[in-house]
Amino acid sequence: MREFIRHPSSVPVQLIKQDIEIAHGENTLNNISFGGVSCLCSEAVEKGSSVKMKVECIDPAFEINGKAVWCKPSNGMYEVGVEFIVSKDKLFLLRMVEQVCHIEHYRNELLHNEGREISSQEAATEWIEKHAESFPKM
Repeated sequence: MREFIRHPSSVPVQLIKQDIEIAHGENTLNNISFGGVSCLCSEAVEKGSSVKMKVECIDPAFEINGKAVWCKPSNGMYEVGVEFIVSKDKLFLLRMVEQVCHIEHYRNELLHNEGREISSQEAATEWIEKHAESFPKM
């Protein structure tokens, strides 16, 4: 049984290991939770490595430190599990990032499933009306 609920996402991220960016533009979040993320990367990341994840689709960009806890091949890429190193002051921001990821995923689903293209703001309004009440509490 998982300690944290996993939430699907497809938001582009930067993954930085020892001040070296890992394949910018090719990394996407696969799942996100309050405990960490799973991220698709074009390069392997060694278990135990300190990493920084940066989400630039949020203004201002969101950064959080973490540790690679696993890495496995996945369809020509690597799926990397990153455990967040979270201080209490980052917890609220992390929750906001998770909601933005849900909203972007919802927006992408609408485009893919219904052919309906909407702005991030319109997606946020719709997602909040439909899903905010059931969004897990901290």
